[in-house]
Amino acid sequence: MMKAMMQRIKCIAIVAMAVVGVVSCIKNDIPHPVVKLDILTLVAEGTIGEAHIDATAHTVDLVLEETTDIRNVNITEVTMTEGAQSSVTFPGRFDLRHPLYVVLSMYQDYEWTIAAEQTIERYFRVEGQIGESVIDPINHVATAYVPMDADLNAVNITAVKLGPKDITAYAPDPLSLTSFDNSVRHVTVSYHGDIEEMWTLCVVPTDVEVTFTSVDAWAKRIWLYAEGRSGVDLGFRYRKTGDEEWTAVNDITVNGGSFSACIEGLEPLTSYDVIAFSGENITPIKTVTTEDTYTLLNGGMEDWSFADKCYFPYADGAAPFWGTGNPGATTLGDAYNLTTPSTSDIRPGTLGTTSANLQSMFPNMAGIGKFAAGNIFLGRFAGTIGTNGIVHFGRPTSARPVALHGWVKYDQGTIDKVGKLPASRPDLAVGSPDEGQILIAVGDWTAEEYGGDADSPVAIDTRDENTFFNKNSAAVIGVGEMLLTESTDGWYEFTLPLEYKSTSRIPTHMVIVFTCSRFGDYFTGSTQSKMVVDDVELIF
Repeated sequence: MMKAMMQRIKCIAIVAMAVVGVVSCIKNDIPHPVVKLDILTLVAEGTIGEAHIDATAHTVDLVLEETTDIRNVNITEVTMTEGAQSSVTFPGRFDLRHPLYVVLSMYQDYEWTIAAEQTIERYFRVEGQIGESVIDPINHVATAYVPMDADLNAVNITAVKLGPKDITAYAPDPLSLTSFDNSVRHVTVSYHGDIEEMWTLCVVPTDVEVTFTSVDAWAKRIWLYAEGRSGVDLGFRYRKTGDEEWTAVNDITVNGGSFSACIEGLEPLTSYDVIAFSGENITPIKTVTTEDTYTLLNGGMEDWSFADKCYFPYADGAAPFWGTGNPGATTLGDAYNLTTPSTSDIRPGTLGTTSANLQSMFPNMAGIGKFAAGNIFLGRFAGTIGTNGIVHFGRPTSARPVALHGWVKYDQGTIDKVGKLPASRPDLAVGSPDEGQILIAVGDWTAEEYGGDADSPVAIDTRDENTFFNKNSAAVIGVGEMLLTESTDGWYEFTLPLEYKSTSRIPTHMVIVFTCSRFGDYFTGSTQSKMVVDDVELIF
């Protein structure tokens, strides 16, 4: 009996080992769900405006007041995607002289960067100086230039500010310094209790009485920048090249010895002479040629064609200029043309017969599909991957318009489809009002960096939020955006101005977008939203 029991135990042990062996061979290859982790809101003391959160770049940018101690920024509130774990504990105080890196973790890790920008206005001005002072905040040097005949033993400092307003102390008082016979004096600048900087104040004679710093010629305007002697009459004159009479430029902006202006109402592709003057001193004549204007092809929305189930906003055989999402939406059925020509809804007073009708939809086959926004844009629809679209934005031009003008009619719907939510709008839900958008931008995007092609360099892949159009990107030179947050009362004539970062940078491409569902890239919007667009043109 004992022998039988031992054999039974041995058998059970063999079976158990076999079971363990089988279990050890089973792999846990069930993938974790992909949950994108975002910083949704961030609040800090001593900031100018709200934090700028970019969910595609995973960045949070703060603009600090100049009196805020950047070494000790108090972040009082942070909200994140539900369930996310942060590598940094909030709230708290942080030294933001360098970026703060935060890793959000759940099933995957997402690295975010919190950065702060702080501008401290600094100036050093003396009576009769030439041009604007040069401030070097790294080496703590402030330099003012004066005429060659200036008395360096009797310099009158008219204004000085080298630290944050209201909290900066100086030793000695800079306004008491008058002798600069050795060109330099030293001042101790203190703020925030423990910051002490030794500044060098320089007063340097120069034989330049007036000079241009920049002349930027656009199509119908010229931007003028110059430096001269403060305290005297500063200004500009211009004429068409070949004319004898000069015209004075009005509306001069003066900042110490620097001054600027803009001449408007000029003719494209025309040469003009300009001069700057400071008192009796005049610069040599500078001749510049204005640029050409740029006409939007089919801006009247008159030309359309139809092929492969799709409407296209250009005539048969014509080169594509405007694009739509129709080629992607109609893969799920002939009825899903998001953008179509309309001969029954055109703006009052138009000489044309056709407008562009934009309608958001839910293209689907047997209930399987995705929300798509009605849209029309400069560029082309590049293709689909599954139910996701690839769009290339932009058309080549070096033009620098000052505004986009046109007519729009908007019927706002209530959001009934929610795919994803942008990090900046976690409040969106079914029942929220939809929003329309009109956007224009000029910039120097490259296909190599932005994924598109030579004609349309900005590639948008709806699978990847990192590719979504960013109006704040470094490549953007000028931009204008209009949000339609309610229905218009019939047709609305709009003029959308562009804000430029620089008057000297020359664009390579232009982007224009009309959409009746602003968050269509996230597959979120209303199937009831509709926009009609007509007679679009650029203003120079």
